[in-house]
Amino acid sequence: MTQSAKAPGKSFRKGMSLVQAVRRFSNEERTERWFIQSRWPDGVICPRCGSENIKERPTRKPQPFRCYDCRKDFSVKTGTVMQGSNLSLGTWALAAYILTTNLKGVSSMKLHRDLGITQKTAWHLAHRIREAWEDGSGLFGGTVEADEAYIGGKEHNKHEVKKQHSGRGAVGKAAVAGVKERESGEVRAKVIDNPTGANVQEFVRSHTDWSAMVYTDESAAYHGLNRMRETVNHSAKEYVRGQAHTNGMESFWANLKRGHNGVYHHFSVKHLSRYIKEFAGRHNARPMDTEDQLRGIVSGMVGRTLRYRDLIGAKQSGQPRLV
Repeated sequence: MTQSAKAPGKSFRKGMSLVQAVRRFSNEERTERWFIQSRWPDGVICPRCGSENIKERPTRKPQPFRCYDCRKDFSVKTGTVMQGSNLSLGTWALAAYILTTNLKGVSSMKLHRDLGITQKTAWHLAHRIREAWEDGSGLFGGTVEADEAYIGGKEHNKHEVKKQHSGRGAVGKAAVAGVKERESGEVRAKVIDNPTGANVQEFVRSHTDWSAMVYTDESAAYHGLNRMRETVNHSAKEYVRGQAHTNGMESFWANLKRGHNGVYHHFSVKHLSRYIKEFAGRHNARPMDTEDQLRGIVSGMVGRTLRYRDLIGAKQSGQPRLV
């Protein structure tokens, strides 16, 4: 599905409609070939030893492929977040499509209805796909915006037992730091457990080249940052001064908060970093064709795992902390 040049949104990219996605991934054999080609574009190799001495079993049982060097059987799911999953590859592909094309995310309840699986399975499935989004690599140069956001509900809306009674604003919320490179449009974001100036500055330094020009607001957290820097004074209602602004990061935070408030309604602090990874990964992949976005998720699945018992962690008393 190619949009016209006058179409809204990113008309330069080749999209994939829901009807096209369902048709493409409704046949399990065809879907398996797509996964294989996406994971191994240059030919199947053993995920355990890297050997190319591979034979495909005629019966495809107990697994489709056999490595004649390490003498192990495997499938396209082996060594990925899909390993051990009883879900069909078509279900995995459609789940990746749904999460990729919904810019504010999709709740596990919606996913369970759309895919015909249980809510518990849909929740686990969505978190495993979030694990597959790439974190990005390399340092940002050129022009960079840096900002923080605080994710969570308002104190006056909370039940009395959950109120912290220690102030307003960021009290009771989780801090997330972010940087955006204007030239590429790419974003990096991370949950900051202790949002001190030293920790925020360390995050900015770890993602920017020494020659980068960094634009921030007037927050004291950036005082002493060893990068060229200009600020805008939001408290004085100054939002743009020439090239100095953080509007790109503000736009990213706005989309994240719309997803938090309107789709997920709350994030568990334990899983917040995975939700941040989802929104950053989806943002960074937006200029790509939809099929390339999906192939990127398949590539990111390799070498990662997220078992259900590891996802829920140890049994805890009381309710988990939510933001």
